[in-house]
Amino acid sequence: MAYQEEIATAGQIIGSHNGTWDSISPEAVARMRIQNRFQTGLDIARYTAKIMREDMAAYDANPAQYTQSLGCWHGFIAQQKLISVKKHFGTTKKRYLYLSGWMIAALRSDFGPLPDQSMHEKTSVPALIEELYTFLRQADSRELNLLFRDLDTARENGDAAKEAELLEKIENYETHVVPIIADIDAGFGNAEATYLLAKKMIEAGACALQIENQVSDEKQCGHQDGKVTVPHEDFLQKIRACRYAFLELGVPDGIIVARTDSLGAGLTKQIAFSKEPGDLGDQYNSFLDCEEIDASQIGNGDVVITRNGKLLKPKRLPSNLFQFRSGTGEDRCVLDCITSLQNGADLIWIETEKPHIEQIAGMVDRIREVVPNAKLAYNNSPSFNWTLNFRQQVFDAWTTEGRDMAAYDRANLMSAVYDESELGVEADERIQSFQRESAKRAGIFHHLITLPTYHTAALSTDNLAKDYFGEMGMLGYVAGVQRKEIRQGIACVKHQNMSGSDIGDDHKEAFAGEAALKAGGKDNTMNQFANAA
Repeated sequence: MAYQEEIATAGQIIGSHNGTWDSISPEAVARMRIQNRFQTGLDIARYTAKIMREDMAAYDANPAQYTQSLGCWHGFIAQQKLISVKKHFGTTKKRYLYLSGWMIAALRSDFGPLPDQSMHEKTSVPALIEELYTFLRQADSRELNLLFRDLDTARENGDAAKEAELLEKIENYETHVVPIIADIDAGFGNAEATYLLAKKMIEAGACALQIENQVSDEKQCGHQDGKVTVPHEDFLQKIRACRYAFLELGVPDGIIVARTDSLGAGLTKQIAFSKEPGDLGDQYNSFLDCEEIDASQIGNGDVVITRNGKLLKPKRLPSNLFQFRSGTGEDRCVLDCITSLQNGADLIWIETEKPHIEQIAGMVDRIREVVPNAKLAYNNSPSFNWTLNFRQQVFDAWTTEGRDMAAYDRANLMSAVYDESELGVEADERIQSFQRESAKRAGIFHHLITLPTYHTAALSTDNLAKDYFGEMGMLGYVAGVQRKEIRQGIACVKHQNMSGSDIGDDHKEAFAGEAALKAGGKDNTMNQFANAA
C-alpha cells in the first residue's frame, strides 16, 4: 500500500473511534507501517522467492544476467553489505545473501568454534536467518526515517518541489530485503528431520535451501577430505522433504539448490537398493570399487553384489565404508545433478577442488544434454588459492602454446615478484572476469563466496590491532577507520543513528509530543558528523 493510502487508511481507523484515538497521528502510523513492510518471515520468503524466480528466467534469456552473494555470519554484517550495495549501485537487484553452515559452525555455535561437520545446533540456522532479516528490515526503517525527516524539513521550509521529490522516493522505496540462500547442510538427520528444519528456515524467511548429498552423521566441509555420499534415492527423499515444507507453508516459488560433493567424495556408507539392471540404485553401485570373485571366495561377513551375471565384492574399509573407483567423480556429479533436477531441485551446486571454467563447463554440457536449462550456484570459495590457481592455469596455457617460460617458476608462482609480471597481470584479468565468463560458458546463474566476511573481519582487526597497539596509537583508529568512514560515506560512522536512536526519538515524539525526552539534541556528539554519510 502506498504512503498516502496508508495515511488515509489510518485516518479512517482512528476516526472510527469517536474521538478517543484523536491523539494518534495517521501519518505517524503510516510511517511505522511502511517501515515494517514485512511482518513475518513467510512474507519475506514469498517476496524473495518471486525475485529469485524472475532472476532465473532473466538468466535463461541472457547469461549476462547472473546473480551474486556474499556469506554473512551476523545480521549487522548483512545489513552493512546491503547498505553498501545500494550506495554504490543504486539498487540491490541480483545481489543476495548467502548463509553458510561453515560460518555458523565456526562463529555461532554454543559449543564454541567448530569444524564444518554438522556438529552445531541446527536451531542456530533459522535463528541466523531471522537475525539477518531483522537487521535488513532495520536498514529499511533507518533509511525511510531519514526520508521522513527530510520530508518534514521540506514542509517546514515551504519547499513544495523538495516535498514532491521526497514523496516520490518514499512511494518507490526499494527495500534492503533480498533473497537468502541458506545452507541446510545434509539435512541434520533423516528426511523427517530435514523437513522439520526446512520449515523453521522458511518460517524465518529463507526462500532458497541448499542441501548436499553427504551422509548427515559423516558430513564434512566440501573442501576437506573424508566426504561420504548417499545413494540417490536417499538424497531425493530430502529434496522432496524440502519441497513439501515450501508447499505446506504457502511458498510455491521456493528454491531448492541440490549440491553434489561427489567430485571429491570417494566413499559411500551404503550400497544402493536396486530392483533391476540400469535403475538408479544400480547406476550408483556401478561406481563402486569391486573385485570379481566366485562363490568359493566369499569370506565371513563379506558383502557381495551381482552385475551382468558376475559376482562382485565391493571394497569395504575398516570404517565400514565402501570405496568408489578412482576417476569416477565427474560421472557421479553429472548423474547426481541430472537426477536432482529431474526430481524437484531448481538449481545445482557442484563443489569443485579448484576454480576452472572448462572443468565446470565440461560437466554442465553433459547435464544440459538431458536438462537443457540446468543452472548452477557456484562457490567462489576462499578455500581456493585463487592467485596460485590462475597463475598456474596461465603458466600451463602459455607452455602449451610454446612460449618461453624461463622467467617463471611454476612451483613458486605465489611469490610477490610475479605481481606485476605479464603472467601475474593475465591471471588477475582471468580472476576478474571469472564470474562473467563462467556464467556464459558454464551455466553458473549464482556466484557466491561462502566465507568472505570471516576473512575480512580477521584482516581488518589485524590491521587495527597492529596500528593501535603499536606506534600509531589513537591515530591507528582515526586514520585507519574513522577518517576513511567519513570520506567513503560509510553510514555507520554515525553509529547512534545506525543503531536506531533517531527512529526511537521520532517514536517518542509520536507517543509523548512535546514531553518526549529525546537523545538527538544539541549535546549529542553525533552532531560532529552532521555532514558525513
